[in-house]
Order: sequence, then structure tokens, then C-alpha cells
Amino acid sequence: MHATLPLLQPTDFPALKRHNLDTLQVNLGYRCNQSCLHCHVSAGPHRAEMMDAATVALIPPVLQAQAISTLDLTGGAPELHPEFRALIRQARAAGVHVIDRCNLTVLLEPGQEGTAEFLARKQVEIVASLPCYSTGNVDQQRGEGTFEKSIVALRRLNALGYGRPGSGLALKLVYNPQGPVLPPSQAALQAAYQQELQLQFGIVFNELLVLANMPIQRFGSALISKGTFHTYLELLKRHHQNANLGQVMCRSLLSVDWQGYLYDCDFNQQLGLTVPGYAQSAQPLHMRDLLNTRLRHQPIRVANHCYGCTAGQGSSCAGALT
Repeated sequence: MHATLPLLQPTDFPALKRHNLDTLQVNLGYRCNQSCLHCHVSAGPHRAEMMDAATVALIPPVLQAQAISTLDLTGGAPELHPEFRALIRQARAAGVHVIDRCNLTVLLEPGQEGTAEFLARKQVEIVASLPCYSTGNVDQQRGEGTFEKSIVALRRLNALGYGRPGSGLALKLVYNPQGPVLPPSQAALQAAYQQELQLQFGIVFNELLVLANMPIQRFGSALISKGTFHTYLELLKRHHQNANLGQVMCRSLLSVDWQGYLYDCDFNQQLGLTVPGYAQSAQPLHMRDLLNTRLRHQPIRVANHCYGCTAGQGSSCAGALT
């Protein structure tokens, strides 16, 4: 796989500083039951990296020490981690909102019986990948048979109340473009998704999150192979909007890798751009440092991939910014 970081530095992206921290996004490991072209963590069934029990045990006290309101669990497929349910129980008992970034098909895997029901009981928000509402496009991006399995999983979630008004069970879908283009209007595409999924499959959901593809890892490497990396990067730069800078997710979110090290966002994590320490040693910060360290007003590490978050309507783990 081609390295993308050397092509993203140096950068003229505007300097950023952190605001109050309200979200801890934790990558529990890279193991996944799928291998998707756009996956910026290059997750897959053969990845062995998983957060150990000692590091998982740091999460609840860090949430308390930093007064963090949202725990955002990702991977890989976070559901495959053996401490997944125990961690959610502890976070919910402490009144922390939990998000599960779910690829849907994992809910049908052996050993995941009852996972959907567990998530509903604990009122966990589900952010689910569904890059299109048609079979061909989804299977092309995520593997043959993925769309059909995703529909089965969505119907199961709907039956539990997810996506239905008044249930308190939020179900959000995620769209990524298939190639090196900017995503379409989030509002317009959400209306199309809701209409097609309701008409064809009787499926409902709360919100569609539209994300731009980042020129890093597997997707970035594919762009390099095709000779379109710099063209895509220039597209992002041309559509940069200064208005999006105030809402980029790195201002209020910290990303944690499977070893417990800290990053300004999930994309920086995959590029190895750690949050540096602020003592003389300047060693990368670890989650344990959050037990007694505040990061408000500290600088955020940026590179040219950050234009993916500010181009056009903007892009973040919560969808469009404007």
C-alpha cells in the first residue's frame, strides 16, 4: 500500500486550536468482517490489532475525569471486541451517551446473537454504514451480498424501535462517495434514501450522515495507483470553506487508537499524527494522561487531508457541517 502522509505535508491548512472536549472516539481494534475500499483504517477479517483489557479499563475513569458526554466506539467492527458490552454497561451507568459505529452485517455474524437487542436495551445510538440504497453500488464497495445482509440487519433494528419516532433509539446511516468526488447535498440525499428505503424495504431511519472520502490509507493508496491523488486533493482545496473551520470535529473530539494513544481525529490516527505531549519529553499523549491533563486551547495537528473536512458542505463523523 502506498504511503500518503508524505504527499500531505507540508500544508497551508489554517491553524486550529482545541475547544472543550465532549467526545472520546475510541478505536477498539482493526478486526472487521468486511474489507471496504474506502475504509480509512484498512480494517478486515485478518487484522489482529485489538485494545487490551488494561487499556479498555482506562476509558470509564477518563470519561469521568474529563466530564466527557459522548463515547464513540469504532473499529474495525467494535462489536467484535470481547469487552464491547461491558464497556457500554459502564459508560451508560455513568450517564454517558454511547455511539456504536456499526457496519450492520456484523450483527448477523456468529457470536453476535443478541447484540442488536443489547444495544436497544442500553439505548446506544447506532451509526450504520450504508453507502447506497441499491444492491449493485453497495456490493461493489463492500463485497457481494453485503446489501442484502444490511437490509436484514436494518429490519431487525427497526423491529426493536430503532429509527422510529418517540423510541429514543437513534439510527443514523452513513454515505461515502464511491470515487474521488465531493459528496452530494446531505439534505437532498437523505430525502432520497428515506424515500427509497421506505418504498422498497419498509425501512426507516433518523438521519443520513454524508462523509467525504479522505485521501489516506486504502482509498488514498488507490488514488496514487490510478494517478488521481493530486487531482482529488486539489478538488478538496478548491472547495475549502473557511466557515467550516469553527465546526470541525477535532475541536471537541479526541481519537484513541487500539493501544491507547491520542490523536486529534480518526484520520490523524491512521496517519500516525499523535497528539504530542506538552512536557519536556514531548512524548505522544496516552489515554492515561487524560486523568490529569487538559487539552483546551492546545494546537491541533493539521495536514492537507484536513481539506476533506472543510470542502463544500464540510464533513465530519457527524456528517455535513453546513
